[in-house]
Amino acid sequence: MRVSGDITGESTGTGEYRDFVSLFRDRYKQLSQQLRGRVNHRPSRAVSVMNGGQEAAVIGLINDIRSTKNGHWLIEIEDTTGTFPCLLMSDHPLSAIVDELLLDECVAVEGTLSEDAGILFAEAVHFPDIPRTYEPNTADRHVQAALISDIHVGSNEFAERAWNRFAEWLHTDEASAVEYLLIAGDMVEGVGVYPDQDKELDIVDIYEQYESFAECLKAVPGDLEILMIPGNHDAVRLAEPQPGFDEELRSIMSAHDPQITGNPSFVTIEGVDILLYHGTSLDEIIAELPDEKASYDNPHTAMAYLLKKRHLAPQFGGKTRVAPEEEDYLIVDRVPDIFHAGHVHKLGWAKYHDVLTINSGCWQAQTSFQKSVNINPDVGYAPIVSLDTLEMTVRKFLWATHE
Repeated sequence: MRVSGDITGESTGTGEYRDFVSLFRDRYKQLSQQLRGRVNHRPSRAVSVMNGGQEAAVIGLINDIRSTKNGHWLIEIEDTTGTFPCLLMSDHPLSAIVDELLLDECVAVEGTLSEDAGILFAEAVHFPDIPRTYEPNTADRHVQAALISDIHVGSNEFAERAWNRFAEWLHTDEASAVEYLLIAGDMVEGVGVYPDQDKELDIVDIYEQYESFAECLKAVPGDLEILMIPGNHDAVRLAEPQPGFDEELRSIMSAHDPQITGNPSFVTIEGVDILLYHGTSLDEIIAELPDEKASYDNPHTAMAYLLKKRHLAPQFGGKTRVAPEEEDYLIVDRVPDIFHAGHVHKLGWAKYHDVLTINSGCWQAQTSFQKSVNINPDVGYAPIVSLDTLEMTVRKFLWATHE
């Protein structure tokens, strides 16, 4: 396995103002490059001195979105030279796209300048997106990977019997092609993650939680190659990108010598590029977009929007905590063949422009918090991907909801 995009040991952020400036400059630089081949754009300062009535295009981060008194939409685009207002008319077919726009994401807007050249009347909005010409890579032999997440050892709702069945199945001939196990975060339930969490813990000490998880890990075949990243319940910083675990926790989880990297990470296996991201920003995407475009019941649709925007946390300053770094590690700087996430405890998968997007469910039964927000988790599932074909099957290991 070859890993890239891992923040572990590379964090330079100090929380100073200049770190935030550097982060957004890098975001603009990288994502604007992905758009420049598709529009004949000019910097906002150059557009501001053009003659009225001309066709023009700008690329930048969305600084503001607001409705006008006439019901139209004013979208302010910011680049390194300044800002420029773009007006999207309410009766234009493109107006439906407003529901998909998020502050701080990078877009290109094409249109025609008003007579005084003070506003760009939008005719098209482009996202960095996955190129239509993209063709996925595949392995040269039949080999499979198991993709799981959100195990939550330490919770009194941990589905231990389902996990044991999964571990036993991995030892069978039926699973002989499974050579890789990729875990997308939340190995343990954690401590103090939400109010009154202690009332739902079987194991109250965080180190004992990881020791118990290590025992779970020992149950899988010793010849599996294992890679895991942290999640928001794990004992690492909450702000993304999250570095991998410290040396003490690594030593506890040393069974079968797993590769431990940061969240997110790109891993190349048998020539197949897999993007692993725990998925905290999916909460924000689902909250911001209309139900018909993204929902917890279909988490892969929200993941598709992250690919469309080519960023894992496009809206800054919301519920997703982002650490200011010199580089923006949350940019999807190359196209993955597989995009694997978790966090929302729902199972879903689909192809988006030939990228296989998978949200792998969880190993924790419904908590009181999930019940309060009407989330019924998908428990005890293991998506199995054949890397030579990128075809997927789902194995279920929970026989009854009360286990």
